Amino acid sequence: MKVVLLENVKNVGNKGDIVEVKDGYGRNFLIKTNKGVIGNKENIAKAEKEKAEEAKKLEEERQEAIALAKKIDQTEINITERAGEDGKLFGSVTSKDITEALEKQKGIKVDKRKVELEMPIRNVGRIEVKIKTHQGIMGNLTVVVKGEA
Repeated sequence: MKVVLLENVKNVGNKGDIVEVKDGYGRNFLIKTNKGVIGNKENIAKAEKEKAEEAKKLEEERQEAIALAKKIDQTEINITERAGEDGKLFGSVTSKDITEALEKQKGIKVDKRKVELEMPIRNVGRIEVKIKTHQGIMGNLTVVVKGEA
């Protein structure tokens, strides 16, 4: 029996997949619990159309992420913090500080969890920070940390 899955089912398939299952499993579990519908021509065509739309949407998101990464690559932000004479900051610059400065100075909104800092920045200077815009797509932001007395 062919069934079009309406949601992810463990060991069977993912949402939108057209799977071949035993008649009893399809009728008594998948269809009764609204996890799937009978795999007739209309339902199969609908599922394939939805999958194509989803793939198109994902590709659009990926293209937007690539454009954002290119924009971030060309961006430089300045952050001023209190620092000692030796160039060490009294506090530190965190991913939250970077995202706030990026939004305020350049109008680019990024989630602070997307900023990849191994450790908070504790010294004055020019630092390259990686920002993940999409799965596998990274932008390099230049952060200039200046000290003030």
